[in-house]
Amino acid sequence: MKKSLLSLILLAIGATGAMAIDANTVEIVYSGTSATVTIASNISSIVTNVSSGSHVRLMQSAAFAGNANGEITYVLSGTSTDGEFYLDGSYKCSVTLKGLTLTNPNGPAINIQNGKRIKLTASSGTVNTLADGANEDYNGCIHVKGHTEFRGKGTLNVAGNSRHAVYSKEYVQVKNLTLNITAAQKDGIHCKQYFMMESGVLNISGTGDDGIQVELDGTVSTGILYDHEDEDTGNFYMLDGTLAISSYGVLAIKADGTISYTGGTRNFNSADVLENAISGISDSVMADTPATAVFDLAGRRAESPAKGIYVVRRGGQTRKVVGK
Repeated sequence: MKKSLLSLILLAIGATGAMAIDANTVEIVYSGTSATVTIASNISSIVTNVSSGSHVRLMQSAAFAGNANGEITYVLSGTSTDGEFYLDGSYKCSVTLKGLTLTNPNGPAINIQNGKRIKLTASSGTVNTLADGANEDYNGCIHVKGHTEFRGKGTLNVAGNSRHAVYSKEYVQVKNLTLNITAAQKDGIHCKQYFMMESGVLNISGTGDDGIQVELDGTVSTGILYDHEDEDTGNFYMLDGTLAISSYGVLAIKADGTISYTGGTRNFNSADVLENAISGISDSVMADTPATAVFDLAGRRAESPAKGIYVVRRGGQTRKVVGK
């Protein structure tokens, strides 16, 4: 029995002397001024490690886009007061926080220059804290070039001491986790395309500018699209959860498009919001011609639309309308 157990341990350790990890996984453990980076053997040729001490910098090859085994997951844990997580690549991925405390005095704590979907998860039962320094050469303590989906059942605390606490060049979605924005020199969350609060708890306080600002990414709105795939409206959606915004410098919410609430609990001054913040974005009025399908903003089919905002599909077109 002892021999069998020893054999299993030796197999797990392998020739490198490190415990084996799941396929498609990279584990990063921070400890002061150093960090241990372990890359699963099946992606060792896909992920390049160019880290220096606790400043972890990884390059994910575009070759992985054709890999049928799924996306890569980066798992971050440990503590550093002078570190970072930087990732560059061209394919969607997941970043899982498992009890991470990370401060980067000279830049973003998390900086993902990957223009695809990034799923940022706070693991269940964990508390994770991120902070940056006072350097305005970047946009956020969490800076993501692609779409950012906040997930998980843990807690994530973010302080933006330079500009925004969270900056996403594309949409932001929040689901399940508790996300606390404790400070920001500018906006608590600044994103483009749209913002969606699906569930969870989002607390924003101590911002120099807006609590949440949503920009149109292009010059013309796409209108609301079913499932919001490829949508660019500058809209703010709250479907459920709890949203609290306090101690902000200008507005609680500012959106280039429309601000809509279909559920959840809101703890902020509803007068301190601004929708249609730029000219050229307006609601269409529901036409009398028959629609293929009508949905409310939660995606439910509306058989007898009353006054309000709806999504209408006619043929191959989908657009936002206002019911008369």
